[in-house]
Amino acid sequence: MNLKSGMPFWLIKDGLPFTFPKLDKDIETDVVIIGAGISGALVRYYLLNAGIQCTMIDARTIGLGSTSASTSLLQYEIDTPLHKLIEMIGKEPAERAYQLCDYAIDELEKIAKKVKAEEFERKKSLYYAAYKKDIPMLEKEFEARKQAGFDVKLLNEKQIYSQYGFKAPLAILSNHGAQTNAYALTHRLLQFKTGKELNIYDRSPIVDIKTKKDGAVLKTETGFTIKAKKVIYATGYEIVEFIDKKIVDLKSTYAVVSEQYNEKKFWKDEVLIWNTADPYLYIRTTPDGRVLVGGRDEDFHDPDKRNKLINKKTKQLTKDVNTLFPHLHFKPEFSWTGTFGSTKDGLPFIGTYDKLPNSYFALGFGGNGITFSLIAAEIITDLILGKKNKDAPIFSFDRV
Repeated sequence: MNLKSGMPFWLIKDGLPFTFPKLDKDIETDVVIIGAGISGALVRYYLLNAGIQCTMIDARTIGLGSTSASTSLLQYEIDTPLHKLIEMIGKEPAERAYQLCDYAIDELEKIAKKVKAEEFERKKSLYYAAYKKDIPMLEKEFEARKQAGFDVKLLNEKQIYSQYGFKAPLAILSNHGAQTNAYALTHRLLQFKTGKELNIYDRSPIVDIKTKKDGAVLKTETGFTIKAKKVIYATGYEIVEFIDKKIVDLKSTYAVVSEQYNEKKFWKDEVLIWNTADPYLYIRTTPDGRVLVGGRDEDFHDPDKRNKLINKKTKQLTKDVNTLFPHLHFKPEFSWTGTFGSTKDGLPFIGTYDKLPNSYFALGFGGNGITFSLIAAEIITDLILGKKNKDAPIFSFDRV
């Protein structure tokens, strides 16, 4: 599947920092990870730290799937508001899902320091009402988050304008959040190793997988095989090829990065900004003095239709920023589109799937895919080690 198009800023900025070989031999391994984006990279990092031998393989050049198209906002907030998630799955698991995302941000910060990924910044998050009709919902959400233990404040229209310089009827300010560069972080994670070899192969599409009671045999398009005891699917939105029930709706999102500003006259604390609209608008800054805006999502049908909308969406997103912050005179320089998945409850799918033995899934669907990926890495590592993970049921396939 063609997951992105256009000129993703991170790919232009960072290029191809490392190269990896194609698979050109038959191999055996304890665990094989299919997919070398941010999800697979985090799973691999956790497995190696746990002493589990693993091999990674990807159909593309490393990082050129959804990871390079990520806008890399790290939030404890998921696409489904907490008070609505409580209504859907219950108070305890809903609060736990949000708290795990908050925990994941802390862990990602530690990991970024360990692997020397420089682009990681703690940020506050401002979630504002796009319309007056959203005020009751936002007030209810504020109470739900406060009860769940989050450090949040409710700002009225006057406070929003005086502090952040734009008009909105109400907003929740959270002290929990961060931003990173998922593409660069993935490459740094993939340089981590515990032996002599990285055991990472790219440009090697898997065309056949035969699962057995004692493992699986994978075959590449060039005829080489991988024999593994366990298979981990970190293929993201392409997972629809392996799961025989409806678990995700595919969407296309659009992102634009501005020209570089000589002076960083942005908004207070350069907080992460997003709103209650559907689809929602989201805005952040970059370390080199740019503004990144994303949103204007569409249902995904085919790549060509998605790609043809880039110019139109660029103009719309540019207008969105300039309406919110007229003083910025936002001028687009890089624009792209990417495919992502949304689930009914906004939660990812993590763990085992009954119809595929010896297989594990790290599917960080939704707008919070990076934090979900870390949660998946911890859960899957526990499962492979034979440990019980108390959080696994929240994200299991059984909930559908």
